[in-house]
Amino acid sequence: MAQTVEMPLWALILLVAFAAVTFASHFLFPSVRWFFRRRMERAVARLNARLERPIEPFKLARRYDMIQRLIYDPEVSRAIAAHASEEGIPENVAFERARRYAREIVPSFSASLYFGFAIRVARMLSRALYRVRLGHFDDTLTGLDRDATVVFVMNHRSNMDYVLVTWLAAERSALSYAVGEWARVWPLSRMIRAMGAYFIRRRSRGALYRRVLARYVGLATDGGVTQAVFPEGGLSLTGALQPPKMGLLKYLVEERSPDARDVVFVPVALNYDRVFEDRLLVAADAAGGRRFPARISVIARFVLWQVWLRLRGRYHRHGHAAVSFGAPQSLKAFERDHPDAGVEGLARALMARIGAEVPVLPVPLVARALIRADGTLERPALEAAVAAMLDQGPRTVPPPEVDGENDAAAVARFGMRALAGRGMVSLEGERVEIVPGERAMVRYYAASIAHLFRACSED
Repeated sequence: MAQTVEMPLWALILLVAFAAVTFASHFLFPSVRWFFRRRMERAVARLNARLERPIEPFKLARRYDMIQRLIYDPEVSRAIAAHASEEGIPENVAFERARRYAREIVPSFSASLYFGFAIRVARMLSRALYRVRLGHFDDTLTGLDRDATVVFVMNHRSNMDYVLVTWLAAERSALSYAVGEWARVWPLSRMIRAMGAYFIRRRSRGALYRRVLARYVGLATDGGVTQAVFPEGGLSLTGALQPPKMGLLKYLVEERSPDARDVVFVPVALNYDRVFEDRLLVAADAAGGRRFPARISVIARFVLWQVWLRLRGRYHRHGHAAVSFGAPQSLKAFERDHPDAGVEGLARALMARIGAEVPVLPVPLVARALIRADGTLERPALEAAVAAMLDQGPRTVPPPEVDGENDAAAVARFGMRALAGRGMVSLEGERVEIVPGERAMVRYYAASIAHLFRACSED
């Protein structure tokens, strides 16, 4: 037993390494995980004490556990068997495919990343880029059923929508978004998944994938996860509200358990004096498709350019960005009052509520006045047109403020300067005119508020 054993140095190093790994995996790592888990639980408890809607246990579950729960769901199991039969493949192969879909979809929420990092960045970025203002906020939002699942339904103008609403809703709860393929870029994908977002393949038509996605949305809804959904399905190419797509809304309604908690939809409307993707969207609309190069490299170049302008002292914010929160709609109440409406009727009703809350801002007002005047107006006439729209607009939408003023002259001047600064209109003396070739861009901004005035006059 006391004999000396000789071995090569490399073998000794390998033996010690294996022993260290074994010790860490069996003793150290579980203790470390337990330590950080306890710290996270205490942090979440403090967060829940100040949040209007506490973070539900479903959102805090381990990602591995959620994936297992999803792929062994009875509905998913039936879809796996049907897929194997249709494709003529073994069920274990279909099962692995479903597991891969589940791994793509299921997020891994981190409360510390969401509230400690994401909210601060969202607030800083929003204020750096825009004059942010809260439009209408319905009083009934403070008395929502605590047991209901809240779903924010929003119009989709820009990828900044995620940033603005995440920040403005931070005192109420953590939002869970559905994000498309654009965000599946490392390292962005890891951060987005840790913030509670789940990825979807918007172009996938496979029955198995749709069933896995539907069941995840159903489980999250039954679990009380606060969600944010864009009923239009994608960015508006024209600036106007788009017809709703059923997609996720259908899953939210139809995948709930029969005795599930109520779902309360909160309409959220956003508008901007400048949409950073506007030229890409207008070009895509002119080309008759939805393909536009909004890659992460495009976003990175834009951010670097803004940093460069700030370093040179030439940076300025890009006008106003406004968000309004409308009156909530209970799903149970809607189904009781409109038994034959179905998901399509619900979608139309929600889009109508969103449309009624769209904020009125200086650039859209000036753009609409110019489009209605066939592209040319004298300044006094433009100010009068803006004043008329402010007078006849819906009362639920507060008039825009410019440096503490909300009179028509100040609003018109701000809108004119913003459009002229981007080369969309020319200002010569008292004459304001759309620059040749820029009419489509001006129409894009005018379309964002056109529906608010159709009840008052023909557009």
